[in-house]
Amino acid sequence: MATTPPVFATLGCRLNAYETEAMKRLADEAGVESAVVVNTCAVTAEAVRKARQEIRKLRRENPDAKVIVTGCAAQTEPETFAAMDEVDAVIGNHEKMEPATWAGLAPDLIGETERVQVNDIMSVTETASHLIDGFGTRSRAYVQVQNGCDHRCTFCIIPYGRGNSRSVPAGVIVEQIKRLVDKGFNEVVLTGVDLTSWGADLPGEPRLGDLIMRILRLVPDLPRLRISSIDSIEADDNLMLAIASEPRLMPHLHLSLQHGDDLILKRMKRRHLRDDAIAFCEEARRLRPDITFGADIIAGFPTETDAHFENSLKLVEDCDLTWLHVFPYSKREGTPAAKIPTQINGTIIKERAARLRAAGDAQAHQHLTAQLGQEHRILMENPNMGRTEQFAEVSFQTAQVEGSIVTATATRIDDHRLVV
Repeated sequence: MATTPPVFATLGCRLNAYETEAMKRLADEAGVESAVVVNTCAVTAEAVRKARQEIRKLRRENPDAKVIVTGCAAQTEPETFAAMDEVDAVIGNHEKMEPATWAGLAPDLIGETERVQVNDIMSVTETASHLIDGFGTRSRAYVQVQNGCDHRCTFCIIPYGRGNSRSVPAGVIVEQIKRLVDKGFNEVVLTGVDLTSWGADLPGEPRLGDLIMRILRLVPDLPRLRISSIDSIEADDNLMLAIASEPRLMPHLHLSLQHGDDLILKRMKRRHLRDDAIAFCEEARRLRPDITFGADIIAGFPTETDAHFENSLKLVEDCDLTWLHVFPYSKREGTPAAKIPTQINGTIIKERAARLRAAGDAQAHQHLTAQLGQEHRILMENPNMGRTEQFAEVSFQTAQVEGSIVTATATRIDDHRLVV
């Protein structure tokens, strides 16, 4: 009798996508079949709503399958999903990476195991990075080096879904990257929940910059190393040295800035001020003139006045940000910010978010215009699209080899992309 492999749906961040790949392996080894696994996100109330919507849709499409819900939303509010008629099992973020969990979800056991398996994520002290080397397309691979977060920003539920910060040892990371390079990957991206906290729980308390320098030294055949979102206030000396001296470290940083006004930053319980963000960008640009910055910015945080918002809007130019991720503030039950009496009207939040996105689009267009006529080394994500070292998208009119690094000069801009 033919078996039906499980269907996986991933919502949210790159780390969730990484963990889905690990779960696929665990489910396969355990012989799980005729199941739908939804790996949820909890970053906003809207993310939880979308997770519930996805579960209902997948149940309609797979009426005979067992529906298993996991991820951050399952961790932070398991009762929400356990109450859904469509759901057969709810699994926490730690449990989803345990072989024993998946062994209990094999077809002959799923009705006999505990329906809700969600324990205290704060008690977890290890990552599960050993399960897979990384995931990605043929162009780049993503490697988990850290999980969890020790900070408690007032708008954020993620520490309660991911637990406290814990790091993958440098030796494990280096060996994973060596294997990925041997498989032909030309770019590796280091991922985590709070990347710049890497190493604080390891012997000797190494820093992210130490890890980057070690990777580049011990994996000389790795063409490109990229790091995902960082907290600029935690940038260490070796990270700055790598930015200045290592051409294989890509000149693109995504910054967790969140706002441009000091009072709002304090109410968010962030650890930097406006001037800290500007000073970091100025110093990084002095060390690496071709560097670009992306940033997360929240519009409409509780108590945000027009003047506070203008400081965020001005930060886009003051830091010369190129790639913005704008988040309209969404009240998230369980966070301190949700209890602040002065919540901003939803229409105002949308309008402010639109203005931030427009400012980001203008900055991106300015950056792309400056790249015209410049020669770039472009990593091909598919035969007709790649990215520069600064992460700008490039369209090719002639097909290229996916995963290869192509040297080319852009001649025009079309729909927010450079064109070769």
